[in-house]
Amino acid sequence: MSRRLGRRDFMKSGVAAIGAAATFSQSAARAEDSSSALYFNGTILTMEGDAPQYAEAVAVKDGRIAFVGSRAAAQAAVPGAAGVDLKGRTLLPGFIDTWGHFTLFAQQTLGVNLGYFAARPPRSKAEAIALLKAGTPLNGWIMGNSYNAPQLTDGGLTLADLDAAFPDVPVMIATLATLTGQVNSAGLAKLGITPDTKAASPGIIVKDPKTGKLTGDLLFTPFLDAQAVAIGKLPQAEVLKTFKAAEALLAAQGYTTVQSYQVQASDVANFRTAFDQGVLSIDVIGLPSITDEASGNAIASGDWAWGSYSHGDRGFKVPGFMVSTDAAPQLRLAAFTQPYADTTGFPDGWKGLLLPQEMVEHWIGYAYAKNIQLFGYSNGDAGIDLSLAAIRKAIAASGKGNDRRTIIAHSYYVRQDQLETYRDLDIGASMMLPHMMVYGEEMVRVLGPERANRESPVASALKAGVRTTLHCDCPSASPSVMEAIGGAVTRRTFSGQVLGPEEAVAPYDALVGFTRGAAYVYREEAVRGTITAGKFADLVILDQNPLTVAPDAIGNIKVVETVKRGKTVFRRA
Repeated sequence: MSRRLGRRDFMKSGVAAIGAAATFSQSAARAEDSSSALYFNGTILTMEGDAPQYAEAVAVKDGRIAFVGSRAAAQAAVPGAAGVDLKGRTLLPGFIDTWGHFTLFAQQTLGVNLGYFAARPPRSKAEAIALLKAGTPLNGWIMGNSYNAPQLTDGGLTLADLDAAFPDVPVMIATLATLTGQVNSAGLAKLGITPDTKAASPGIIVKDPKTGKLTGDLLFTPFLDAQAVAIGKLPQAEVLKTFKAAEALLAAQGYTTVQSYQVQASDVANFRTAFDQGVLSIDVIGLPSITDEASGNAIASGDWAWGSYSHGDRGFKVPGFMVSTDAAPQLRLAAFTQPYADTTGFPDGWKGLLLPQEMVEHWIGYAYAKNIQLFGYSNGDAGIDLSLAAIRKAIAASGKGNDRRTIIAHSYYVRQDQLETYRDLDIGASMMLPHMMVYGEEMVRVLGPERANRESPVASALKAGVRTTLHCDCPSASPSVMEAIGGAVTRRTFSGQVLGPEEAVAPYDALVGFTRGAAYVYREEAVRGTITAGKFADLVILDQNPLTVAPDAIGNIKVVETVKRGKTVFRRA
């Protein structure tokens, strides 16, 4: 399995300016295949309606919710159902992911999690190195993932640090952004990278400006190429093992449906096989990505039925495709109408990266003409302008503007006038609050406080009448739904700073973004997203109620159990 080529292709479109993952106790695979169950004695939050609604009991039979109401009536509806005492805990619909990178997260289970969401997050260089030393080599490499230098109290790892700890073993560390990383001297030698090596475009092989020596830092294409070489092509059996490992971690966060954007033909084949063999239990939504003519043509000739699951009403589904307009703001690649406040290392007046207008318009037009769901990917307000202009043009040409369920993912710095256009054109927003939690202070520095405080304006979006969901974009952030919910409620960064408090929302509204609202995105509101009779029994049990704990405590709520179609797929020990 290679590194996500779509990311490399995206970069080639235009940048010219420059241990394991968290461990959880888990029930055995396909555990407790009971045909019926009765949940009672807890807080059952159905997620129906615009305000919280509760039920006394829920009866489940043959993978579907059979009854919701009083305990006595539920027992009568499903006689003999096995009782599940919630013991005061909270039952919710299972969480649905509207923007995530399952295949990349699965790939990262082969390495060491150095992130803030690791089982034991490193707080110093010594702790990070200790985690790397405990890792299992892959093809002779020690691989680290989700590294974020600011979380180390004594500064980021340097080439000297890595060389001292690993003088002979090649080491590669991917940052949380997933597009950049570090390699030690043994790794540079194995890759054949020297100070004279020309960096593949777009990208940089970083050298010390004073000495001309390599620092070990690889940015963009050079890093992605190096990572692909280090990992190599895995046999399908090994790929499926990574899928299972990733599913275990995501089920432990309450997900019952996940997403994998930037899927390629090989990924589609692997997912089909995974469900054929019963490797996966939770449903997977796949989104191919268009970044150039070749990837667009590959999607146009894809061998899937748009919007249909691979195995009847479950398995793997491709509802639409992804069209990007710009890139990550923390890398200063998001496109803005006004320059970045800090343009160090970039041209004066740098406003970010925009993909070619002709390409964006062509493929957005194709989606509307063929009645295929569009998942836009836009970060800065200029990137959003490009998406909106192309969508307007597509609607005018196709006449198809209603119930398209078009989504613009991230929408980090969407303006108020753009939100009104979202509403008028029936466009939904999917916002990533963990980004603000991790990079909030960095955004203040590179954008200035006014724009940084406007990041992910969930309250404004909801007030404007825009259907808004939330996501984690794992592994670019923790997969924790509760962390994302807490971020939407408090808008607090990891350092404790609150950005744009006026954009905070109530916990219930945030939960809608992972349940009922998320089901609507995939046209599955009739079968999932709420605890309603007739829908699939996709459920999650939490140890506390997000609506009643203190806002700052929401992120600490634990998933106790995750149920997929009546079967327990995760239970905390």
